[in-house]
Amino acid sequence: MKILVAANQKGGVGKTAALVHLAFNFVERGLKVAVIDLDTQGNASYTLADYRGDALASSMFGEASPGWLQNTLPETGLLLIASDSGLANLERLSLENARARFQTNIELLRETQFDVCLIDTAPSMGIGLMSALYVSDYVFSPIELEAYSVQGLTKLLTTISHVRKHTPGMPPNPKLKFLGMLPSKVDSRKPRQVRNLAELKAAYPDLLIPFNIGFRDGIAEALASGVPVWHIKTTAAREAAKETRAVADYIFKKMELAE
Repeated sequence: MKILVAANQKGGVGKTAALVHLAFNFVERGLKVAVIDLDTQGNASYTLADYRGDALASSMFGEASPGWLQNTLPETGLLLIASDSGLANLERLSLENARARFQTNIELLRETQFDVCLIDTAPSMGIGLMSALYVSDYVFSPIELEAYSVQGLTKLLTTISHVRKHTPGMPPNPKLKFLGMLPSKVDSRKPRQVRNLAELKAAYPDLLIPFNIGFRDGIAEALASGVPVWHIKTTAAREAAKETRAVADYIFKKMELAE
């Protein structure tokens, strides 16, 4: 089971939309996908409510008990481990303790024969995100093309570098790979965004995913309806479907997943 986490310190950048569409796309490819929603806002849990299992996200930080994740592999191929109010208590745990518990429960999840685990995180450098980084294989960062959206990027990249190396009290995660920034909610009608995208490409040529997801109503409609955007029959949705599928194909190949 390969693990991918979506991370950005800024909210409202299209992070959940990108992650949910990866889940739908990967399932269509025949993969068995688990989604863990560590964001207390629960947006991924809302969209994927039809795939909700018995386990809750806060349980991933509880003391592991044999069998608590048994029989979680659904016929649909997609399982949601939903956000819940218990996530608000994560900050009471030490990072070392939270990571160890999360790692143990991730290994239990791995035993259920999922191919990939996708983790949505809150827009902060809290215990949930840090624990996810320490157990994941890959991380990507959806961003909005506004100055405040990319301000935290340097801190995120620094954090990823620290996670890869030895940190006192924490085992390093040298396998963690940054797949790149994903420009999201792109509005090509706004010169400022066009300029910001050009500047990002110049400043971070090796850290930018070479695809964009536009600012389109079809995506919002799909998320509200609990379906991928390619199930929405509008012109804008068709364009969004092309974009989201291109991103999914890129990440699928980067993660070296097999259909």
